[in-house]
Amino acid sequence: MSKKIGILTGGGDCPGLNAVIRGVVKSAIIRHGWQVVGIEDGFDGLLDLKKCRPLTLESVRGILPRGGTILGTTNRGNPFDYPVEQDGRIVRVDISDRVVENFRTLGIGALIAVGGDGSLKIALELAKKGVPVVGIPKTIDNDLCETDFTFGYNTALETATDALDKLHTTAESHHRVMILEVMGRYAGWIGLESGIAGGADVILIPEIPFHLDKICTAIKERVARGSRFSIVVAAEGAFPAGGDRIVAKEADERCTIERLGGIGQYVAKEIAQCLDMDVRVTVLGHLQRGGSPTTFDRSLGSRFGTKAVQMIADGEFGRMACLKGRTITSVTIEAATKTLKLVDPEGEIVRTAEDLGIMTGR
Repeated sequence: MSKKIGILTGGGDCPGLNAVIRGVVKSAIIRHGWQVVGIEDGFDGLLDLKKCRPLTLESVRGILPRGGTILGTTNRGNPFDYPVEQDGRIVRVDISDRVVENFRTLGIGALIAVGGDGSLKIALELAKKGVPVVGIPKTIDNDLCETDFTFGYNTALETATDALDKLHTTAESHHRVMILEVMGRYAGWIGLESGIAGGADVILIPEIPFHLDKICTAIKERVARGSRFSIVVAAEGAFPAGGDRIVAKEADERCTIERLGGIGQYVAKEIAQCLDMDVRVTVLGHLQRGGSPTTFDRSLGSRFGTKAVQMIADGEFGRMACLKGRTITSVTIEAATKTLKLVDPEGEIVRTAEDLGIMTGR
């Protein structure tokens, strides 16, 4: 194998990406004496060789505690379904052959793709075209199968829990219903675990369609017991029983992924109509993606990075580094992206929430 490897970060950014990059660069250079090429802006970087640059030990000095990614990222650069303008309209074409050609032109012996479900599916398709690929699971949503945790998730949880701690004091002072809308797309992990840790009274997640009348009843019962405020956590993918998800922006020809958002305002409006209480909404949004990674995410990202380099050395291509229990191992990218890892509505974590008296909308 060539003594040159490439790394790119695709999809949404999250804390811990720089820890991964640092882990890859230091392990490749110190243990194996390899060169590392940083590919900017996800798979888009393989369409423009000017976006590819050497990464040295100096390049990664001081980046461990930094959020974001020094390589940049995008969630729109799918070379198998790429938007181009033809005759004044946007059409989607397959330009993956160009990506493979540029990969070979760079003289890279293997590619490390750091990303979530979407990015790793692209990596899998490139692997089928002969590109030696190793994957690293990254998403604050924690919805990738075959790994107990993805890096970035723990930091997002801390951010959401900290927000709930702050909302408690103002909610109690003003006797209000405070709704916190959190990310997670179609998985409720952030909403569920931050809600438990932050002492929420109602948690709404995508896996459990909610009934507004039951939510209102639960809040009324709290008031009757002397609790004149309530905290509601609403995951962005949550939706009412018999209804649809709230979408901030539909998928279009430029972006094939719908943008979720607005569930907090929807629930607030409905609650305000049935309760004589002030209702306020906080949308945490991209605060969950930013900031310095927690100790857990720095460590996990570093371990994933060094594992990916070892996988390349061992010829383990078409596979993804993953965490099983306390051990870093690997699984096929195909298995990891076959389906999303969602919250089990009848599982132990949901039962914990309900045993604590938290209303889940059912």
